[in-house]
Parts: sequence; structure tokens; C-alpha cells
Amino acid sequence: MTTKNVLLTGASGGLGKYITAGLAEAGYNLALQYNSNTESITENIKGISNLKVKVKAYKADITKEEEVAELVHNAKEDFGTIDLLINNAGISINAMSWKLSAEDWNKVISVNLTGPFLCTKHVLPVMKESKFGRIIYISSVVPQIGVPGTAAYSASKAGLGGLCKTVSKEVIKNNITANMISLGYFDAGLLYQIPEEIRGQIKESIPVKQFGNPLEIVECIKYISNEESKYLTGQTINLNGGLF
Repeated sequence: MTTKNVLLTGASGGLGKYITAGLAEAGYNLALQYNSNTESITENIKGISNLKVKVKAYKADITKEEEVAELVHNAKEDFGTIDLLINNAGISINAMSWKLSAEDWNKVISVNLTGPFLCTKHVLPVMKESKFGRIIYISSVVPQIGVPGTAAYSASKAGLGGLCKTVSKEVIKNNITANMISLGYFDAGLLYQIPEEIRGQIKESIPVKQFGNPLEIVECIKYISNEESKYLTGQTINLNGGLF
């Protein structure tokens, strides 16, 4: 496999840490976006410093188009191409629908849906130029099953499905695919914002009776990003232990 250059958003988060490490182990060069957590991104990079891959971190707010444009421009300047875009950044602000403020709704939609749109918009010309690209949207089982208190998060992740389907049909002629990985509950990231008692109930509801290993996400990403995976596009891949 030719060495791939990856732009990963949300690289300082819990899942971002595992995706960073897993792709670095597999030999991918990494352009890592983060918003504010300098300490975490530094630790994540330190953890892969012994590997012979190119890694660089970029501070950017993906909800602001000018910052996304600068992020993509700088990543292209530093890496030459962007072969794989992983839209991983995400937040959740939980409240029952009638208690959720418009401000919190807009904040979640901005990060989880507008951010991936802006990254896609600005990365696509780079991919079209090199006549190759793989775009991955990280979604969730939450909008598929319905979880009380997650109106904004659920709507934002459901919206990624429509974005993915549309983009996949717009760019396949350029040898660019777009797919979505819909995640169940994995042993990392936002799961640990949930109280321990609720986590136990969630685990019991999963047919395999355990949380997912984040390295399975990496394996899925590796398959989608493969040059031979050009017939896979516009699809949702469900990794959820049988929950949906």
C-alpha cells in the first residue's frame, strides 16, 4: 500500500487517541486537528514518536470556515496530498428536548454536522486534484435506536448520513468515496461522560455484553481507505455489538 496522508479531526479526544495510534502503527502519515486540548494532542503525538511516520498537529475550530480553509491549506502544504479525511470530532450536550437550550442545540450541530461539511468542502478540491480520496464520517448508533436526552447529538449524527450519501454520489467519478461508520458504545471517548450506573445498563443491553475495542474502528478505517475499496461508497457500516 502506498503511504496515505490522513487528516483526522478530533484527534485530541478519546477515540482520536486510538485512531491516531492505530493508523500510525499501520504506517499512515497524520495531520491531526484539535481545537483546544493542547496537552492531550501532545501526549497522543508523544505516544507514536517512535514510529516512522510524519505527524503534525493543527489547532483549528472546525465550526469556522476560515479556520478550516487554513487547516486544509496548511495540511496540503506540509503533506502534499490529503488522501483520507476522517470526520471524528464530536461533542454531546445532553438534556430532554423540552429543556435543551437553542444555544446548546446550535453548538452540537455546529461541531458534529457543520464541521464535517466544512472539512469535506475544503478537502474535496485537494482530493479531486490527485484523483483519489476517501472520506469517512464517524456517526453513532444513537440516532438509529433513539436515546432520551440526546436530541441535538442524535440529530447531528443522523444528518451525517444525508451528507455522506450526497457527497458519495457527487464525487465517485473522481475516484473519491464517502462512507460512514456508525459506532455503538466503545471503551473510550464520550462513553465516560455517562454515569457509571448507566454505563452498566448500556453494557447489559448490548448483545455481546461488552463495550467495543477502539482498534476495531481502526481496522474498519484501514479497509475503507484501501485503494481497492472503490466499490464501497455511500454506505453506513455498523459497529455496535449487535445493538442495532
